[in-house]
Amino acid sequence: MMKTKKLILAGLFTALGVVLPVLFHSIPNAGSILLPMHLPVLLCGLVCGWYYGAACGILTPILSSVITAMPPAAILPSMICELAVYGLLAGLLFAFIKTGKVAADLYISLIGAMLAGRVVYGVLNALIFQAGSYSFSAWLTASFVTALPGIVIELALIPAIVLILRRAKLVPARA
Repeated sequence: MMKTKKLILAGLFTALGVVLPVLFHSIPNAGSILLPMHLPVLLCGLVCGWYYGAACGILTPILSSVITAMPPAAILPSMICELAVYGLLAGLLFAFIKTGKVAADLYISLIGAMLAGRVVYGVLNALIFQAGSYSFSAWLTASFVTALPGIVIELALIPAIVLILRRAKLVPARA
């Protein structure tokens, strides 16, 4: 039964990752500022575990691109890699980090996954996807400066949502 519940939740998180960016589409550059696709993927990793988180991170941008043309094909490969790392590491870190405080475990896992995903995004853009035209300053600007409102939203909402879902017994204590 637990696998079925995780699969259903992962499907819901993936669907949310397609729908949420559409809601923000009317705001110029909302995707790169508010990061609406990141929220469900990180949540999926924390709630369902690394396997489902990674799958959600891979499927969400692909389905969104096919259905809504967002993200555009030019940035799709790097987003797939970035979001897969988010889901994978959020789940892995949360499964293995045990400080005795769930909130601390959530924040450590979340911040670790967010940093690793951004590093993977930057490295892959610099070496493969935008080789020769991608700089360290472009990465810093895109990953931290422009994305700062989204980062704040992620840090404020994701742990709160996970804790609320756990208290309501809608998700297991640990993935």
